[in-house]
Amino acid sequence: MSITLYKGDIPADLDLGTMIAVDTEAMGLNNHRDRLCLVQMSSGDGNAHLVQLSPDDYDAAPNLKALLADQSVTKIFQFARFDVAIIRKYLGVDCTPVYCTKIASKLARTYTDRHGLRDLCRELAGVDISKQQQSSDWGQEELSEEQLEYAASDVLYLHTIKERLDQMLVREGRQDLAQSCFDFLMPRAILDLEGWGDLDIFSH
Repeated sequence: MSITLYKGDIPADLDLGTMIAVDTEAMGLNNHRDRLCLVQMSSGDGNAHLVQLSPDDYDAAPNLKALLADQSVTKIFQFARFDVAIIRKYLGVDCTPVYCTKIASKLARTYTDRHGLRDLCRELAGVDISKQQQSSDWGQEELSEEQLEYAASDVLYLHTIKERLDQMLVREGRQDLAQSCFDFLMPRAILDLEGWGDLDIFSH
């Protein structure tokens, strides 16, 4: 495994293929308050590419924005609802098309209520990852080795998890339903950003 950290943007010639695992780290879980600090990506080859962002970088980062907005590249997330919303707010990009492993897990693994990344890694990828750095300061200028390793672990196994979940979705006849949910993720994120996060607009 290798971890490459970039400051502000990715190189223009970085080729991660047509399916990339993506995650973000922020100062907290409130998109209206907590700024985007890090974007992690992997092509599924065991290597992670991390982009550290300061507030001065949001209006730039042309290569990162182009990749995230590329309609020919599928982006795999764990809990995409948060990530696509914060990417839209701070980078101004509609990050589509997407695949969400948490949604896929909830539709396929109905025998459990454990759909977090650590649970999925353990059961579907045979890897036990640490979540110790989850609540650390991602806004500091120099990230620790522990933070970088934690951030990398969030994207390194998503391709394997997706493959296993796809098999289960097909087996249970729910792949079309899953795709419909993935297609709605961008509108759902916009609703969150516009203030409808806690309101079920489909209720009576």
